[in-house]
Amino acid sequence: MGTVKEECDFYRDTWVRFLGYANEVGESFRALVPVSLVWASYGIVTAYVTADAIDKGKKASTSHGDEPGKTGRVTVAVVDTFIWQSLASVAIPGFTINRICAASLYLLARMIRWPVPVRKWTTTAVGLSAIPVIIKPIDRSVDFLLDSTLRKIYNVGGKKHN
Repeated sequence: MGTVKEECDFYRDTWVRFLGYANEVGESFRALVPVSLVWASYGIVTAYVTADAIDKGKKASTSHGDEPGKTGRVTVAVVDTFIWQSLASVAIPGFTINRICAASLYLLARMIRWPVPVRKWTTTAVGLSAIPVIIKPIDRSVDFLLDSTLRKIYNVGGKKHN
């Protein structure tokens, strides 16, 4: 018995996925860089999220040919991807890293009293090191959330549309 090899998803299975973490990197450096650079990192991740959603829409369009309901399936693919990416790549991890860094900076100031530059660099290191730890749990949680809510609405007949 052979196994079916899944197609490589350019936006989720290659180096391009790291663009989805740009805002977490930005949040990690918030204590060291101008806030405009942090917001620029959100611009990068927004472009990544949008590109992935468009890609999933094009794939849905191609795979459904001229079948009835094609427009609905394409819309679902785009919306599902955009919502998933917005939560899993932008909102939840960005907030999480922001709070980890804020707590780190606060605790370092209260407990250790290192010089400000050392506290800021340590906070950045804490934020960067937290990124690989939070990614999988957040991705799984967002999958669970969408599977339990929105995907039930557009998962007609047990067949996913994206």
